[in-house]
Parts: sequence; structure tokens; C-alpha cells
Amino acid sequence: MIDSVNNPDQMNTLTECLQRLNSLGFRVQFKAVEKGLKSLTTEQIYTPKQVHIVNFYRFEGESNPSDSAILYAISTSSGERGSLIDAYGSESDPLVADFIKQVEDIHKQVHASGNQI
Repeated sequence: MIDSVNNPDQMNTLTECLQRLNSLGFRVQFKAVEKGLKSLTTEQIYTPKQVHIVNFYRFEGESNPSDSAILYAISTSSGERGSLIDAYGSESDPLVADFIKQVEDIHKQVHASGNQI
């Protein structure tokens, strides 16, 4: 993993990072669709202006460099919080890439302690 969440020794995998985000209230899974970003919980579709990317994390596969992913921690204008996962690089989903390019509120949060959300 390139980026870590709070403790780099404990957040080495995508699964560990998802579990940490879940414990922080990012429980909804999102999916990019043609009309925007869809909550798999409420089925509401959000436009890029309704989405805030609170943080993002990149992971690289140990045995295969093409086995990479990016995880987005997302907050929406209606208060839903969750995650969106995409492959990184040539295997990425064009719908995700297009949506993320349109989101204006993207942050990489690092607290004064050096820890991330």
C-alpha cells in the first residue's frame, strides 16, 4: 500500500483500510454509473457537485504491478458516507475515472500527527 490510514503497520491491505473506514462511519458502497455515482444502499445517484472525496488511498499488488487499486473515501451532500474502489492504471473503469475528474472537492487529509483518516 502506498498510503496508510492512521497506523501504517496495521493498514497494509485494501481490506484493512475498508475496515478502518467502516469503523469511522464510511459504510456505504458506491458505484459509478452513466448518470453519476450510485449509492448501493439507498440507490440515490449523486452528481460530481454532490460528492466530496474526503481521502483516497492507492494500493499496489505485491506480485503483480498491474494488480493495483485506488480507494476513495466519499461523503455526499445528503450525508451518506462510504467508499468507491477502482482498479488503478490501464484496468480502471472509465465511468469512475470520468466521474472523479469532475469532482471538484478532493482532499488528501493528513492530520497534524501525520495520521490520515
